[in-house]
Amino acid sequence: MMNSAVTQARAEKTPPGASGAGRAVDGLFRQLTFAAAVFVLLVLLGIIASLVIGSLPALEHFGASFIWTDVWNPVTNEFGALAPMYGTLVTSLIAMLIGVPVSFGIAVFITELCPVLLKRPLSIMVELLAGIPSIIYGMWGLFVFAPFFADYIQPWMTAHLGSWPAVGALFQGPPMGIGMFTAGLILAIMVVPFITSIMRDVFEVVPPVLKESAYAMGCTTWEVVRHVVLPYTRVGVTGGIMLGLGRALGETMAVTFVIGNAHHISAALFMPGNTISSSLANEFTEADGQLYTSSLIALGLILFCITFLVLVAARLMLMRLQAREGR
Repeated sequence: MMNSAVTQARAEKTPPGASGAGRAVDGLFRQLTFAAAVFVLLVLLGIIASLVIGSLPALEHFGASFIWTDVWNPVTNEFGALAPMYGTLVTSLIAMLIGVPVSFGIAVFITELCPVLLKRPLSIMVELLAGIPSIIYGMWGLFVFAPFFADYIQPWMTAHLGSWPAVGALFQGPPMGIGMFTAGLILAIMVVPFITSIMRDVFEVVPPVLKESAYAMGCTTWEVVRHVVLPYTRVGVTGGIMLGLGRALGETMAVTFVIGNAHHISAALFMPGNTISSSLANEFTEADGQLYTSSLIALGLILFCITFLVLVAARLMLMRLQAREGR
């Protein structure tokens, strides 16, 4: 009898000794959590439906060529998403190439090398950076960083890196201070606090006995991080990187201030460009006509698809890492 009662209670997700009121409250709790999950799905489906319906006129008019056309001319009603897509991917890639190593270094320093007195204040300062509004980053980038970059850093990079084979074309362009490279740098600064916080938290959950054992065997700090900390936390580290990438892909105001907002594709990173988010922020309030508005909504749908694919890729990567850990 006792075994059957326990089995029934487990099936109902309720403790065996729960009273009738407790069972009722537990059932209500399950229903509320289920309703919350359904609400999220309904909101997501509503957003997708709105984007699809709003973008249908543009997709029907331009067809699949909307994706690989780089012309954007509201006067002649010619629109293509290639230039904003290119700018979105390039600036996000720059942000990841800069932000991930910096975040990793900060997280390792806080968890492994930082003095005890500085550990807490440094962690708080990193978290405060995540709370700064994006428009503040954009204003700082436009009025402070861009002039400094144009006067000192960009001329040096053009003179010393512009003549390199293969990659020299990336560092060409007039020293304006604004452009895709500047936007990527600002994005890198913005994603560093998010990636750092997650890396720091997952590094701290590594059992001390594992690290102490490695140190006792004569391992250096880098060897402990490489062979103990990273293998133990690679799932969390990957998730943090993907979170930062998602933030970089969807950032709007900070990029709008410093990217130059030009609808063209250039191999030079110092040239102005635009992203999907900056295009929407700049032009949506001025869109006149159904085709123009629909083209902007289609850009939003493309950005949604890009973000969704990134999240799916991250999930698949995490599943593969977890499967390897099981083996």
